[in-house]
Amino acid sequence: MLRPGTLALLFFFLSQPAFAQLSATLKTRDTLLLLRASSAAPSVTELRDDRGFIWRNRSPEQLLSSVEREGNSIPIHWTLNLAASRVAANRVAFVYDSSVPPLRLTWEWRAPADFGPLEHAISVENRGPSEIWLPLQPSFQFDFAVPSSLALEHFYVEKGADTPSAEGTHLQKIQVGYRWAGRSSPYASPAVGEAREIIPWSLVQTADVTRHGWFTGIEFSGRTQLRLERGEDGLSGAAGLDPDPGPFRTRLLPGETFHAPTIFLGAFRGGPDAAGNILRPWVRRVLANPLTWKNPNYPLLVNNSWGSGMQVDEALALRMLRDSADLHFDMFHVDAGWFRSVGDWHPDPRKFPRGLAPIAKEAHRLGLKFGLWVDWAQAGLGTAPGALNARDPRVRDWLISDLPEAWQPEPFKGQTIDIGVPAARDWVSAEVNRIVNEYHLDMLEHDGYLAAKGCDRSGHPHAPPDPARMRVRDIGPWPYIESVNSTDVSLRSVAAYYEIQQGLRRNHPGLLLEICNDGGRMVDFGSAAHGDYFSITDTYDPLSNRRAFFDASYVLPPAMLETYVEKWPAPRIENFRYMLRSGMMGWLTIMQDASSWTAEQRAAVAEEFRLYKQILRPLIRDASLYHISARPDGIHWDAIEYFDDALGAGAVYVFRGSTEAESRHTFLLRGLNPNREYQVQFHDHSSPDRRVLGSELLRSGIEVHLQVPNSSEVLLLRELP
Repeated sequence: MLRPGTLALLFFFLSQPAFAQLSATLKTRDTLLLLRASSAAPSVTELRDDRGFIWRNRSPEQLLSSVEREGNSIPIHWTLNLAASRVAANRVAFVYDSSVPPLRLTWEWRAPADFGPLEHAISVENRGPSEIWLPLQPSFQFDFAVPSSLALEHFYVEKGADTPSAEGTHLQKIQVGYRWAGRSSPYASPAVGEAREIIPWSLVQTADVTRHGWFTGIEFSGRTQLRLERGEDGLSGAAGLDPDPGPFRTRLLPGETFHAPTIFLGAFRGGPDAAGNILRPWVRRVLANPLTWKNPNYPLLVNNSWGSGMQVDEALALRMLRDSADLHFDMFHVDAGWFRSVGDWHPDPRKFPRGLAPIAKEAHRLGLKFGLWVDWAQAGLGTAPGALNARDPRVRDWLISDLPEAWQPEPFKGQTIDIGVPAARDWVSAEVNRIVNEYHLDMLEHDGYLAAKGCDRSGHPHAPPDPARMRVRDIGPWPYIESVNSTDVSLRSVAAYYEIQQGLRRNHPGLLLEICNDGGRMVDFGSAAHGDYFSITDTYDPLSNRRAFFDASYVLPPAMLETYVEKWPAPRIENFRYMLRSGMMGWLTIMQDASSWTAEQRAAVAEEFRLYKQILRPLIRDASLYHISARPDGIHWDAIEYFDDALGAGAVYVFRGSTEAESRHTFLLRGLNPNREYQVQFHDHSSPDRRVLGSELLRSGIEVHLQVPNSSEVLLLRELP
């Protein structure tokens, strides 16, 4: 029996059970989907944008066709279960059952907000008494009918991991024969010649002036893949777990449910910035922690001890706390170097004879939050009570691989444990909660290789490896393992990681969670749902910071995008401001010894922080963002624009690179009302302030004159009555 109230959206036809069908419509302001369930498989039949542009899907979803039980392949015959299926205004769930073996598959679409994309999830429940092994079930598959005459473009974004590449963002023509696969994982260190990982998101648009299109992303931090292929009359592809190296298989015990990674699918028009100005607020509304966003001081200004590397101690911390208070930072962050040894997350008594609690107490007395770096999935060789010792038989069983006898950890990296092992997950959960409680933390940062993406153990919950098909590379102290089980390893370790992060939020409301992972290796939508901000690159010079921000800000809220600002040659105050502003378009963390700044530099910092807190931070949180220049190259000019329609205010960050040939540059602005007049204020007084019609700023732009190479300006925009 169908629930009352569903008939407004549901039309079903019953001649015989074998020919049962369900149809439904699900929509937001931006995206509309027509959905259908035949007797054997469901499908998205149409995707539409807010102007009615239609992408017609020709093929149903390919559901699992077989499973393995006791070493035998068992074919599956799915049957639509009308009684269990549900349709409501914001959720559609088509349910399919298999009698042999007893399985239930739920194919679900949700509208978690009244705007933006729709979410899609597939789950498979083992309703029988026997263990089974599932092959790969993609999260989403499509086959859009597209004539060869329709010009299309493909846009995707790399992670800024380690150092942003020279390209970073990719806009490519999708011609007949185009084939692409983009991958993401919890940690990547590509070998020479290997493609860089992407933020797991991809956009397709028409190549005309309207740029109608759609985008899809994966809400998971494990090994995932997006695929795209164009034929003579269509565009097909898939999103979900990475099938390579395969074949993928995962164990499903009686009563357990497998969840394919959730994806989102959204329509837009107007190009990548238009898509981003739909997606970023949606990520904030749907995925991000609402308690974090209630803090009007988010994103924070942070003083980080890593400018002194591993040398941090109590005296340095107390000095930095005084500087942090004098310069009106929001948080003091102790980075690596405070602990006894890798895996032994207790204060080094030689550096912090009184422990960390007095440092936290002093920070709080000064009105500052206190944050701490921990690489909590790494085992070392510490022998003190509480240490995660890789030679301990219990811990050795958790490692992703055995260690050679001569193995030694690095100063802040050891050997990764597989937190997909329940005992390892439980140890980490207890340890991070102890750390937060004992050291009175307001923020916990995790770093390093955290969620395993490869493991050579056969006794862990994940699928066993194939020794004949295994690749091992050494990256520092880590073996980097790939085998047929790698995707299942990451599936289970990431699920455990999410449990740990959720437990921290549950036990410590208001605790901030920084996602570092060697700077930008875990920047994805699943992490956005389980952390509060990302370190987006592990290279901290002005160009790297701007490149990483330019890329990631296409798809993620800029308030979540942290760049660390390291010491950089700044012979003139203009160069010093250029260095600061290259890291202050989102979450700003300073990684320098502020006591070494001159009086002129401290005065500049004070003014930049005032500007950030009073004017820029509200825009970073809430405004639309526009990439109004080419991607930064360090030579030419580049710029990012914010504008908030509700406030009638905006800002433009302008950077002149090292060029000696061009002291003036004109930028065309975006997002303004052509019929309104705007006050344009040059914060550094590089030009006189002026009143300009929106139509002129959109059509002819605004000229900026900077006399010094490697300098900057901030233009403040205000809509006049």
